[in-house]
Amino acid sequence: MNVYQSLLEKKKNGQKSFAILIDPDKVGVASLTALIDLAIKAKADYFFVGGSLVVSDNLDTCVLTIKQQCSTPIILFPGSPSQISKHADALLYLSLISGRNADLLIGQHVISAPFVKKSGLEIISTGYMVIDGGAPTTVSYISNATPIPADKADIALCTAMAGEMLGKKIIYMDAGSGAKKAISEEMISSVASNIDVPLIVGGGIRDAEKAYLNCKAGADVIVIGNAIEKDPSLIKEMAAAIHAVPVKV
Repeated sequence: MNVYQSLLEKKKNGQKSFAILIDPDKVGVASLTALIDLAIKAKADYFFVGGSLVVSDNLDTCVLTIKQQCSTPIILFPGSPSQISKHADALLYLSLISGRNADLLIGQHVISAPFVKKSGLEIISTGYMVIDGGAPTTVSYISNATPIPADKADIALCTAMAGEMLGKKIIYMDAGSGAKKAISEEMISSVASNIDVPLIVGGGIRDAEKAYLNCKAGADVIVIGNAIEKDPSLIKEMAAAIHAVPVKV
């Protein structure tokens, strides 16, 4: 079963997933090895690898280190077309559908398409939505696009619906790295109840309770990055909370 099929199967069964986001610029071999060990013990479902601004050449090393230690699927979450590693399992091919920056909607994809095609990676077309998290974030700065206001669930809903109808296989709502506020359960519920594709939610989630509530609201995958960088011990309780959400019978 490929990565996307596993996401669909889990969504069908109401099974929630926990993804650990790793920025290659922010981890050394020792810290990454320790993090992977914690992830294995907590039964994390996916590793997302990438960042809004990857300036080192550690991407391949990071992916290979994870591969050597476990069989957990590795999904690239690229901030630019250059963030491609053939050693990963899948690539979120992101279109920024919440903004009006044509370069991030289709422009960079035109440039990267031949390289992405040759990579052999499983390509997952993703409608990427940046939500205002109460503070300027790297993704909002790099994208040069205004985030969707945190209190405008209707805009988020219509954007997600449009993305799905345009053929996106996943909708990814992100408050961004360093967000002061996570995305509200109201907005998540509004979007989740009106789309059929898997919904990924990340940004500003700092505790297990918020992760649990976001899943209850309709998120299929919760992505945690910053909080774990600051306190890797959170992996265990985050995983436990997300996996504790009742599964459909």
